[in-house]
Amino acid sequence: MPIPEDVSGFELDKGVQQELQSLPKGLAEDVGKNLVMVARLIDEDPEGAYGYSRVALRLASRVAAVREAAGFAAYANQKYSEALAEFRAARRMTGNVELWPVMADCERGLGRPEKALDMAGAPEVQKLDKAGQVEMRLVAAGARRDMEQLDAAIVTLQSPELASNSVQPWTARLRYAYADALLAAGREGEAREWFAKAVESDKDGSTDASDRLAELDGVEFVDAFDEDENDGAEDGAAPAQAEGEQRDEQGQ
Repeated sequence: MPIPEDVSGFELDKGVQQELQSLPKGLAEDVGKNLVMVARLIDEDPEGAYGYSRVALRLASRVAAVREAAGFAAYANQKYSEALAEFRAARRMTGNVELWPVMADCERGLGRPEKALDMAGAPEVQKLDKAGQVEMRLVAAGARRDMEQLDAAIVTLQSPELASNSVQPWTARLRYAYADALLAAGREGEAREWFAKAVESDKDGSTDASDRLAELDGVEFVDAFDEDENDGAEDGAAPAQAEGEQRDEQGQ
């Protein structure tokens, strides 16, 4: 797969670069560049990221960082069985537990929420840092919801991290999950309060909390581009264009 000229491989985390030093220099450079492309594309073009991850995996399957990147690329494409296998391989190589929450979420993706809950209660969770423990709590709450245990999901999310006024990288997602669980349980007033709190802490737009809050408040957003198109139709747009817009409005 083509690699843009601006990609050098040095964009990678220092720890990953050190892992790649176990490879011959030319091979390490090729693998590094493919890993950069995985990281660059995984949010906007997960299929493209997956393709680059397969190249890196073919070149260096014995490097833990490569297995981990392949796992995340598969996960982003909802290939949960493949992702879980890659995460397990990376964990065997490193002994680290930081992948435990995403491994549990793969179990959810495979339709095994009970297994995810078992993992949430495993000793490995105590070895996670705070961010990992919060992530594990989110996964466990999701598993409860998969099993239609809404009240249990709500209780699972109630924690010192949720109650804290301190804003951490996970705060917005935790508050959002709690608000969403409350709404699913029919507790709309409380849900609105927590969606508002999620908005306050969501500085980088990692959730759609503002949209959910507006929806609860009955606010409707009008797309300015659609307004311009409608104005064009009224001012004498071609009949076929106007008819197409009418079909769009009717949901046909």
